[in-house]
Amino acid sequence: MTPIFPRTKRTYVPRPAAVAWAVAGCALLSPHLVFAQALLPASDDADTTTVSSTATTTTGTAAANATTPGSGAGQDPVSTLTTGSISTDAGEPLLNDPAIDEDLARTNLRESTVDGLRSQLDLDRNDAPGVRLGSFILKPTLGQTFNYESTKTGSSKQSRSYLETGLKGTLTSDWSRHQLTVTGEGTWQRNVSGSGETEPTADIEAALRLDIGNDTTGTLKAGYHFEREDATDPNAISDASTQSGVNQYTLGAGIAHDFGILRGSAKVDYDRYVYGDVDLSDGSTLSQEDRNRNAGAVTVRVGYDLSPALIPFIEASAGKSIYDLRTDTSGFERSYDSYGGRAGVEVDLGEKLNGEIALGYQTYRFEDNRLEDLDGVTIDGLLNWSPQRGTNITYGISTGIEPSTTPGDSGALAYTLSSKATHELRSNLVARLSNSLTFRNYPSGSVSEDQRVWLAGAGLTWDLNRYLALTGDVGYERTTQDTAPSTNIARVGVGLTLRR
Repeated sequence: MTPIFPRTKRTYVPRPAAVAWAVAGCALLSPHLVFAQALLPASDDADTTTVSSTATTTTGTAAANATTPGSGAGQDPVSTLTTGSISTDAGEPLLNDPAIDEDLARTNLRESTVDGLRSQLDLDRNDAPGVRLGSFILKPTLGQTFNYESTKTGSSKQSRSYLETGLKGTLTSDWSRHQLTVTGEGTWQRNVSGSGETEPTADIEAALRLDIGNDTTGTLKAGYHFEREDATDPNAISDASTQSGVNQYTLGAGIAHDFGILRGSAKVDYDRYVYGDVDLSDGSTLSQEDRNRNAGAVTVRVGYDLSPALIPFIEASAGKSIYDLRTDTSGFERSYDSYGGRAGVEVDLGEKLNGEIALGYQTYRFEDNRLEDLDGVTIDGLLNWSPQRGTNITYGISTGIEPSTTPGDSGALAYTLSSKATHELRSNLVARLSNSLTFRNYPSGSVSEDQRVWLAGAGLTWDLNRYLALTGDVGYERTTQDTAPSTNIARVGVGLTLRR
């Protein structure tokens, strides 16, 4: 069957008129697109409106905008709009934004300092880093000073120049739990000219803190102390070229626990005193073994947590001291029992102000009925105050009972007031001031007289670098009694300190 219309091949020839109209339309639309994009407003409100409207456009329109001349090829116009977040100028770091902390680029600042100023990293301050020994850090210090000392007692006067070598150090553990701290210090003197008694000292103490639980802490400690008995001490031997050396050995253990608003602690202390022989001016020696003794005490303390900054407490103690010899060279039995109690308050206002003060009563009861009991009101306290950055002041008051070796005398009640201040004149220059006053009171009818001792000192430490420092010190000591001549001692010294 033959179709009505024959099959023929259709050829499409583009019409010139249609092509011309399409090109003209594109030319008219393109400038409007470019002009509309160039007039986008910069305000936050306009940005939000533009972002919303752009997000609802068709895919074809978004693709056309992405390739429009002048809009940046391959860029999404939404990503180039501001959204109210933190912005910076071109080429400027975030630290220039006032909303960011100028030190560490953080908006949640640390706890403020005592003077309200932001802490700054002091690049000029170079403290000695110490030496790492396994899991411990050792910080040793070696000092050498040249000193001059003048002593005047009544009408007699003597002076000496001497070298003093000092060595001290701190060994601290670096553990995740518990902590062991060992501190040591010793001085040795050698006279260069003049005459006078040398005064060597030695101290070493080890303390182990045991973190038993979240609210329980245990403490173990041991130590040794050596010093030469001062010539002005009431128990010193007259007409002696070298006074007795006092050796003290200490042991202690304690535990502390928080019971909610209550804080409890208990400790046991043991002390061993050993006295060396006295060298007399005629070349002979005098034994002091009748003064050797063992002393132990148990102390219990309970505090009430009114607030983290204020904790009142009460404390009770009982102890006993036993002499190696039942009687001394004069025939007195000097072993005694001690009892005491006190009440006070702890204050902790951070690094600005902290410390404690307590008022109580203490008594020593001797086994020998011929010796009068020693008792009296006690006041003990320590206050740390930082009035401004770089300045630290410490005030202290303490009460002690000192047994006597004088025949017929039981001992004295000693009250000591002290203060110490340090101030950073510069980052590498520190000034020091110290002062103390001791009142040593004997019971009425005692052979020994009441005594007052005043100590004052000042010094400077100049850190040449993190390892070497130059020191200078001056000191004055005055001891007075009712009838005995007073003693005045003046000292001055300069030296170098090497740290690691």
